[in-house]
Amino acid sequence: MKDKSQPPIDLSEHAWEIKVRPLTIDDFDDLVAMQLRCFPGMKPWARDQIESQLSRFPQGQLCVEVDGKLAASSSSLIIKHDPSLEWHNWQVIADGGYVRNHDPKGDTLYGIEIMVDPEFRGMKLARRLYEARKEICRQRNLARIIIGGRIPGYGKHADQYSAREYVEAVSEKAIYDPVLTAQLANGFALQGLIPDYFPSDGDSRGFATFLEWRNLDYQPVKKRRYRHAADLIRICVVQYQMRTIGSFDQFAQQCEYFIDVASDYKGDFILFPELFTTQLLSCVEPTRPGLAARQMSEFTPQYLDLFAELAVKYNVNVIAGSHFVVEEGTLYNIAYLFGRDGSIGKQYKLHITPSEKKWWGVTPGNKVEVFDTDCGKVAIQICYDIEFPETTRIAAQKGAQIIFVPFNTDTRHGYLRVRHCAQARCIENHLYVAISGCTGNLPFVENADIHYAQSGIYTPADIEFARDAIAAECNPNVETMIIHDLDVDLLRHHRESGSVQNWNDRRTDFYGVTYTENGQDHRV
Repeated sequence: MKDKSQPPIDLSEHAWEIKVRPLTIDDFDDLVAMQLRCFPGMKPWARDQIESQLSRFPQGQLCVEVDGKLAASSSSLIIKHDPSLEWHNWQVIADGGYVRNHDPKGDTLYGIEIMVDPEFRGMKLARRLYEARKEICRQRNLARIIIGGRIPGYGKHADQYSAREYVEAVSEKAIYDPVLTAQLANGFALQGLIPDYFPSDGDSRGFATFLEWRNLDYQPVKKRRYRHAADLIRICVVQYQMRTIGSFDQFAQQCEYFIDVASDYKGDFILFPELFTTQLLSCVEPTRPGLAARQMSEFTPQYLDLFAELAVKYNVNVIAGSHFVVEEGTLYNIAYLFGRDGSIGKQYKLHITPSEKKWWGVTPGNKVEVFDTDCGKVAIQICYDIEFPETTRIAAQKGAQIIFVPFNTDTRHGYLRVRHCAQARCIENHLYVAISGCTGNLPFVENADIHYAQSGIYTPADIEFARDAIAAECNPNVETMIIHDLDVDLLRHHRESGSVQNWNDRRTDFYGVTYTENGQDHRV
């Protein structure tokens, strides 16, 4: 008898809600309270200053909201770049915080302030605000961002270093500064030092750095731009080594390591392998495979909390492999997509291999999901699913441009089935496919004891793509991670004018893919 007391887990209990949104005057009280926590001893914004900023340049005043609470903010204005401007004088450049000198026809975004509530530091919220500022520059064709940044760590080193020596040490990564280190990591170049920028800023001893970010999309003369930097999507694929562990915390530590690396490389997505959570079976009492798979489901709340937090903390969309989950007494193999905006989506495995049925008793799902992310639409197909062209056709029809395939194979033959089918799906549907598998051994874990993998990122086969249609590929059976940028604009171009146009040349007059979803029939 199936246990009906286990309904599907409510993912909203584990999800985070993170928004980068325009600041409003309704945020004023929370903004001032946050400013006092961020900069104790410094005079906070007055209401008329915020009202003036919002009335003159509302698009430049941004904030980050985490689960309904104000967590970070930034303010800025547009000016005309002039080397003779008093860049050292914050009061002049920012008009004392009133920004009445905001010039919509200018060419430079001047950043007045970014602050992150101490409660939410370590979640890379400043990166989200810097990226939002950069997007303002791209959309408005602005040449640069200029900021005067605090160096709050300097006060602790002022007896040992001059301000110049301190910022040089930070630039060389010999010293960590909570503001300057983040600014350099976000692409800003140090142009100089500004004394007496904020005389009341004791932590910085009144100094600030003069930093600049250049917009590579800037066009001095308005021209059509054929390519946009935002169309490049950075994919990180983990080839994960299975090993005996003693606790969930050890598993979490290994996962966080890879996500941290992906974040350091500014990855948009990181992909883990199918059922890499079977590693957890090495730290529980051995039992029959079917019972062991259901025992793994008990880790689901910890698994969901872990990856939901890491996706937000490191600002990376995480496809956390797949995991055994029991819902209403039925065992499923489910892949979760943890968005860096705090959202959680899931894809049930649709095709169950003979060994999964025999050893674990897994039940298939019945729907192809397509997830609308901040980098466009993507889909997940778990291992065996990629060997069925119909499911990828459905995903492509729904707009997916990248298919993520967590897989888990024990032999080279099994891996080759996944790899060759992944490459075929790229050609048939004009999309990218990334596959991630496990390597290593799990002694005493039945049906998960040996692994073979050579993870990779694949493209359509045509002139504009990589030779052999392999964008990037791991060495076989070595724990590692590959990182590669994918250009989705190339996919649109290829579908319209490639050497062959498989999608457009389908003979839908006499064949097609028919599927049922939510009680309705559909045809591709």
